[in-house]
Amino acid sequence: MTTGLFVQVLAESPSTGAHGILDVFGQHAGRRILAILVIATAAHLMVVVVRRLFRAVLRSRPAWNTKVRTLSHFASSVIIFILYFAAAGMILHEMGVSLTAYVASATVIGFAVSFGSQGLIQDVITSLTLITSDLLNVGDMVDIGGQVGIVQRIGIRFTVLVNLNGAQVSIPNRNVANVINFERGYMPVFLDARLPQADDKASEALGRLRVVSASSYDQFRGSMLLEPEIANPRATDAGYSFVRIKFRIWPGQGAIVETAIKQTVVLEMRAVDSSYADAMVVVHYREQTEDAGSPLLEPAGAVRDSMKTQ
Repeated sequence: MTTGLFVQVLAESPSTGAHGILDVFGQHAGRRILAILVIATAAHLMVVVVRRLFRAVLRSRPAWNTKVRTLSHFASSVIIFILYFAAAGMILHEMGVSLTAYVASATVIGFAVSFGSQGLIQDVITSLTLITSDLLNVGDMVDIGGQVGIVQRIGIRFTVLVNLNGAQVSIPNRNVANVINFERGYMPVFLDARLPQADDKASEALGRLRVVSASSYDQFRGSMLLEPEIANPRATDAGYSFVRIKFRIWPGQGAIVETAIKQTVVLEMRAVDSSYADAMVVVHYREQTEDAGSPLLEPAGAVRDSMKTQ
């Protein structure tokens, strides 16, 4: 191709000498450089348009389920990759490389470097596995290897979480191994407070517990995803009643209930009954009710033991 260009230059300017040859070469180089700049700029602008278009569509369709939103993020990543790949081929074509050779070489080089780029290949394969297996979806509250947050995007290479502090955490897809998916969108924490025996004191204690429940949400709203729920008093076979407060918080923030909120409840109960003990307030993380729509699974051994005692 270089020889053909040289012959073309001689034919177009036989009498101009060396300066004419350099001028023609300069014109060809200038056109190619301009074409390369146009291709690169157009590709970048198209990528920006694709990203903004997908974001606008997702904002305008908040009712879309998580699977559709997840596939939308993945589709945008694929389209952006295709745009950059096509732009690179067009730029190389302007530099004298045929598109057929570019695609063929990209395939050969891909196989050649696959042993040195296993991480990239694992990222792509894992992203497809995450989406098709419903292990993760956009909007899920998850814990991935100790990183807790809401899934913002599942791309070709990275899964992006937004953590408690609002920071984005990018996790390579190949590192997505141990996943805890909080299907409810939060971690439930239960606080049980025993009520005093006297009716008048029990009524006062219940009022104080309602105040603590509301004030704790105001104080720790950053860690609580929803307002606490306080249930009606429950009677036990042991002869006392208790009140259960349900907190729905960010995973890993249970210490707030175990320490600060529990101590506040104990102090409020002692203001009603001076003999109130710390052990009368218990914090736990699991509730099993008979009327639950989807009761929690029980270990097989515990189920067998329960059947034997019936």
